[in-house]
Amino acid sequence: MTSSFDLIVLGAGSGGLAAAKRAASHGAKVAIVEGDRVGGTCVIRGCVPKKLLVYGSAYRHLLADAPSYGWDPGEVRLDASRLLANTRAEVDRLNALHIGFLEKAGVELVRGWGRFLGPHRIGVTGADGEERALEGERLLIAVGGRPHRPAIPGADLGWVSDDMFELETLPEEMVVVGAGFIACEFACILNGLGVRVTQLVRGDHLLRGFDREASEAVRAGMEADGIAIRFAHSPAAITGDCAPGELTVTTQSGEAIACGGVLLATGRRPFLKGLNLEAAGVAVEGHRVPVNADQRTNVPHIFAVGDVTDRICLTPVAVDEGRAFADTVYGGKPRQVNHDLVASAVFSQPELASVGLTEEAARARHGAEGIAVHRARFRPMSQALPARDPKVLLKLIVERASGRVLGCHMVGEHAAEIIQMAAIPLGMGATKADFDRTMALHPSVAEEFVTMPG
Repeated sequence: MTSSFDLIVLGAGSGGLAAAKRAASHGAKVAIVEGDRVGGTCVIRGCVPKKLLVYGSAYRHLLADAPSYGWDPGEVRLDASRLLANTRAEVDRLNALHIGFLEKAGVELVRGWGRFLGPHRIGVTGADGEERALEGERLLIAVGGRPHRPAIPGADLGWVSDDMFELETLPEEMVVVGAGFIACEFACILNGLGVRVTQLVRGDHLLRGFDREASEAVRAGMEADGIAIRFAHSPAAITGDCAPGELTVTTQSGEAIACGGVLLATGRRPFLKGLNLEAAGVAVEGHRVPVNADQRTNVPHIFAVGDVTDRICLTPVAVDEGRAFADTVYGGKPRQVNHDLVASAVFSQPELASVGLTEEAARARHGAEGIAVHRARFRPMSQALPARDPKVLLKLIVERASGRVLGCHMVGEHAAEIIQMAAIPLGMGATKADFDRTMALHPSVAEEFVTMPG
C-alpha cells in the first residue's frame, strides 16, 4: 500500500524538522523519514551535546580560579563517566521532545531509511526490514552530513566526532587529528577533562577560514593550557588492537605517538549513501546536492536544504533554509536565505566568534589601503584576581571610504554571545561612527567594541 503526501522530507535533522513543521502549519500533508533518532547531528551528536561537554570541561578553570575569589573548593574529583552519561540523558530527552513536536504539528514520522524509487516515490526500509512506499507531490532532501575518515591504514581504529558522545570513559592520552572547529573544540574539551592531548595539524595554522589573527589567539591559548599542537604533521597509519586501547599513530615523518584513543576530525561530507538519487534524476556535484537560491535541485519538484548542499554547514542556516522553502512553496510568502552575513563560533577554550569579513578577505576585496583594522587586547576583569591569561582579543575591520564595519571578531569568554548581537548592526550596514556613538556598558568586555580609538 502506498501513502500519498504533499511533501516528503528525507531526514529529521534541523533543516528537515523546520521545513516539515512549517509546511504542515501552512496546511500541507507532510511525512518525514528518519532511520536514526529525531533531531539530527546538532541535537544528537553535535552542537548540543558538544556544548554540554564544553561547559563540563570549563569547570577546571573555574575551580582553579576559585581560591583567588575567596572560595576553597577543597578536594575535587572529576567523574567524566557521569558527565558523559548525563549528556546522553539530555540528548534522549531532546529526542523525545522533537518527536512530540512533530506529533503536535501533525507531521507523520516514518521510521526507517529512505531511498528514491522514482521522481515522486520514496521507499522506506524499517528496522524490522519491512518495506513501505510513499508518494509525494514534492520531496525535500535534508539528510545532513557524516564525518569523513582519512584514507590511511587503521583509520577504522580511530573515533570520529559521532563516537565521542557514546564513550563511557576517557583515555589518559589522545591524539586529535585536524585543524577545524570540531578538532579544536574536542581538543579543548578533552584537555579540560584531564586527558593529555596531542593535536596533529596538516597545515601551518588552525581554523582555516577564520580571521588569522583570531585563530592565532586561539592557538596560543590552547598551547598555554597544555595542548601539544604539532603543525605540518599528518597521520600515516594507526595501529593497535581496537579503540579504546593501546594505539600508535605513525605520522608521515615516521614519528610514533602512543595513545589510548584517536579522534579523526578531518571534515564532514553530505550523507548521500543509499539515497539512490539517480532514480529521480537528481544531479550530484562532487559529494553534494547543488541547489538554486530557492533550495531547488535540477528536478523542479525536488528540493534540498542543510549540510547535504554543502554551502554553509551550520544549524541556524539549515533551519532558515527549511523554513524559507516551506514559506515559499506552501505559505505564499516567497523569500530566499541570505548566506552573505552568517555569524559563526568555535567553542574552544578560549572561545572564538566572528561575523563578516576576516582581515584577509577584506584586504583581498578592498585592498590593504582600503581598510582600517581596530583591535583591543587585554586581560579581562574576570581574570584580574587569578592573574592568568589568555588575554581577550576584539577586532573590527572597517572600510575606509564609507566607514562601514565589514567584520567583527572576538576571542575570549562569551565571544559567541557578544558576536551574536554584533551581527545585527553589521547586517544593517553600521559604520565605525555608529559603534563609537553607542554608550559603553561598563565594566564589560563588550564595551571595547564601542570604545576603540578610531
